[in-house]
Amino acid sequence: MLVIGVSAGTAAAGVDPAQRAPSNAAAAPTVSGVATGYGHTCAVSTDGTLWCWGSNSRGQVGDGTTTNRLTPVRIGDAADWAKIEAGHNSTCAVRTDGTLWCWGNNFDGQLGDGTNTNRNAPVRVGDATNWSTVSAANSHACAVRTDGTLWCWGRNRNGQLGVGSSVSSSTTPVRVDTATNWANVTTGFAHTCATRTNGTLWCWGDSSSGQLGLGILSYRATPSQVGTATSWSGVTAGYTFTCGSRTEGTLWCWGENGYGQLGSNVRYQTSPIQVGTNTSWNRVVVANDSSCGFRTDGSLWCWGNNAYGQLGDGTTTHRNAPTRVGTATTWTTGSLGSYHTCGIRTDNSLWCWGSNGLGQLGDGTTTPRSTPAQLSLPG
Repeated sequence: MLVIGVSAGTAAAGVDPAQRAPSNAAAAPTVSGVATGYGHTCAVSTDGTLWCWGSNSRGQVGDGTTTNRLTPVRIGDAADWAKIEAGHNSTCAVRTDGTLWCWGNNFDGQLGDGTNTNRNAPVRVGDATNWSTVSAANSHACAVRTDGTLWCWGRNRNGQLGVGSSVSSSTTPVRVDTATNWANVTTGFAHTCATRTNGTLWCWGDSSSGQLGLGILSYRATPSQVGTATSWSGVTAGYTFTCGSRTEGTLWCWGENGYGQLGSNVRYQTSPIQVGTNTSWNRVVVANDSSCGFRTDGSLWCWGNNAYGQLGDGTTTHRNAPTRVGTATTWTTGSLGSYHTCGIRTDNSLWCWGSNGLGQLGDGTTTPRSTPAQLSLPG
């Protein structure tokens, strides 16, 4: 197949009044991290407290109930939360003391607590105190420790745990090979990818749509290196596709492309294809069938499925090339859920948009938004 890269689009949505901070924005509690699942959202405040809202049918909000929340509720009384990650109907987070906690749906053991019992409040994963980063998906999760080891748990039907095909699932973390230089990990629906400190990229699990980037349409039950590049700086997995950024500022995607989530007009791609020619990308986040990328100039660009306005461009039109979100140049990071998106700006303010039928935007309504609106945490 002849694959031609498509240049990044230059369409820019107009600045909606809702994209301008309200007059009292300076007093709004700020956030250091945000995570979006299928219908719920969580954020870590800069004071270390944790807040969640939205769908709570499996306890994924973590407030001790299974009641949906239309506005942020504080989770417990701890004030030492460091990093947060949301799966489909589950959530995992790391504290500053290196402990790992998960809650929500646990049908496949994706909470890692040794059971298959749903949890409506955080439960600790093992007794290790050196967890560094975590990624949660539909039915499995993976995490890296400060010693560079990688661990996964949950469902393994497609080899997504990376420990071979003899294990169908695991309710506790199992170590992935013997390497001690893992840097970051990301989990998709049934596949996993991770970078190492030497800049190499490795993927495993389901590749029926090419989402492993290995040039195959089958699966791998143990980590396999993607190409020979040693400049991968980040990777993020969607439902059946993956995107990654390199140190030279280029952005690459591969896998299924039904909504243009690869940033091009190909049908699917079994190996990485560059998204346009821009060399100022520094971060990319993806979800079911949508992608968003952050550039070094602070601009935010999104593409792919836009059925609920999750691309933030003021429309519900699918995009097969990066489309700029407003005109702000202060975006730093964010998270894509199944059909909603949240982003953080340089002043640590939190903005959300897209689907809101379960209260995942946290604004007290169930009304969707196609442009970013600022959300303030209580306090």
